Amino acid sequence: MPIIRGKYELDDAPTRIDRDAVWAFLSTSAYWGKWRERPHLERQLDVSWRVVGAYRTEDGAMVGFARAVSDGVSFAYLADVYVLPEARGHGLGQELVRVMVEEGDGRDFRWMLHTDDAHGLYARFGFAPPDHMYLERPGSQAARGRSVS
Repeated sequence: MPIIRGKYELDDAPTRIDRDAVWAFLSTSAYWGKWRERPHLERQLDVSWRVVGAYRTEDGAMVGFARAVSDGVSFAYLADVYVLPEARGHGLGQELVRVMVEEGDGRDFRWMLHTDDAHGLYARFGFAPPDHMYLERPGSQAARGRSVS
């Protein structure tokens, strides 16, 4: 499913994901991911329902990423969305979310995420505070500090 957007390409092929690049960003730059150890990330990637990467067309380097977990039928949880600083400003964050949420089998799912930033971006795709049917058990203080987005 490669999609070309200017000098970038988005692709949902799991085998194309540069796991070292994902690890490099999440372990050093992502406020939501620094707690993880590499085996945690490897398992999360292995069991993800879908992954989408953003790549420079000139050299194929991965510059953005998003993943989702799902039951494959009715709900999905969006996680680990990022674009490297040098690739920001080209709409890649918006494209990653659009491809993940609106393209493919999950377009009719109930989508969820936890994030402390980019609320405006997610609102463009219908993300809003939960309705009266949504409950959440946040977990222990330690788990809240380790939550993934």
